[in-house]
Amino acid sequence: MEWPRTVDDAVALQERLRTQVITTSAPDLRIDTVAGLDVGYRGDDAVVGVCVVFDAKSLVVLDEVVVEDTTDFPYIPGLFAFREMPVLLRALERLTVVPDLLVADGQGLAHPRRFGLACHLGVHTGIPSVGVAKNAMGRFEQPGHARGAMSDLVMDDDHGDEVVGRALRTQDGVKPVFVSVGHRIDLDRACAEVLRLAPRYRLPETTRRADTLTRRVASSG
Repeated sequence: MEWPRTVDDAVALQERLRTQVITTSAPDLRIDTVAGLDVGYRGDDAVVGVCVVFDAKSLVVLDEVVVEDTTDFPYIPGLFAFREMPVLLRALERLTVVPDLLVADGQGLAHPRRFGLACHLGVHTGIPSVGVAKNAMGRFEQPGHARGAMSDLVMDDDHGDEVVGRALRTQDGVKPVFVSVGHRIDLDRACAEVLRLAPRYRLPETTRRADTLTRRVASSG
């Protein structure tokens, strides 16, 4: 596809596509395979896109793809997808296993225009998607101490005072991660899937593996 070349065009595309986001799960949604996606940088314009597919139950890696590319879209908060989507889509195209869920290292609805990277990936591919971020985009109260505790993530802006995700405690006493819907999944199911993917550590295995691979490739050569 032809990607926007200007900030105004990129914002306009987000505003148009965000109306296509579905925030419910299909009654028969079955998630057997899950893909973690991440992007790293070797310089200002050299990008590394990684996609790792897991068996959702065993967390065994089924496939992984690394793609290197360049980008000329500027580094602008709220528009990271236009730097990162092209290389991630190329990685997705090379998979031998079609994932049932995409887990993006970033935001979904927790975004100024309610259309973060996870939303964009989901709408573009039609695959259910969720954003899992290390930092909050919005305000929240600390969830309880125990694994599985959660609290609403709220943004107060031109769209109103709106719940856009949850702060989720994936391990007892560790800092929460921030889960927001991307596309074709509801928030309760999204949080349940993230917990399933994080049996031992703060970050889900999808994010940990993709991030480790991205860093290794980006720092090599």
